[in-house]
Amino acid sequence: MPVTLTWQEIAVRLVLSVLAGGLIGLDRGEHGRPAGLRTTLLVCLAAAIAMIQANLLLATRGKAGDSFITLDLMRLPLGILTGMGFIGGGAILRRDGFVLGVTTAATLWFVTVVGLCFGGGQIKLGIASFVLGMLVLEGLRWFDYRMKQEQHGILYLTTERDQPQQDAIQALVRQAGYKIDVASATYFNQTKQRALEFRLQWRGMPRGEDVPSFMEKLSNDPHVVTAQWKVS
Repeated sequence: MPVTLTWQEIAVRLVLSVLAGGLIGLDRGEHGRPAGLRTTLLVCLAAAIAMIQANLLLATRGKAGDSFITLDLMRLPLGILTGMGFIGGGAILRRDGFVLGVTTAATLWFVTVVGLCFGGGQIKLGIASFVLGMLVLEGLRWFDYRMKQEQHGILYLTTERDQPQQDAIQALVRQAGYKIDVASATYFNQTKQRALEFRLQWRGMPRGEDVPSFMEKLSNDPHVVTAQWKVS
């Protein structure tokens, strides 16, 4: 970080910050993520401006020789990173037992660091970080979509009181490659029916929407009144 800073250098840092934040924001925005173009661009630009401001305060003209001992200008970028923790925490949601928005929060924190690099004059480090970040966000998305992950679903059944037997239902589910974590039953005396709930677990594509093979067999069973499948 140079002690004296020209407006040409400031312009280069701001332009690079806008490009980095904008491109990462476009990548997030086109996939429907909460932190899109404007959010990431503003975060990256704000971090760069904070570092430029700290850089401008390093000038020693008119100051005593021991000014660097008393001035702790790095508190400004450290405060920026601390503040980003609150913004990132607001982007993380917990819904139905699953945590969402972690990658969005990490992206905001990452563009903050990229902005600090450009604002502090570490141009090569900022460019290298930006390229690596784009490779992670865009390049690994292909791998992430095709990697089998642990999935969860719920099977709801309304059946006659004693048929089909639960052992037969569970055997049919396990034969299709699903593991039963929890099974529960509710009996209704007036209708002589029961409601069954099975929480299932399996490994598969994270965005696979195919209905399990056992659903057709269960729905065709004359003893089954309703059959519902829900992916968590």
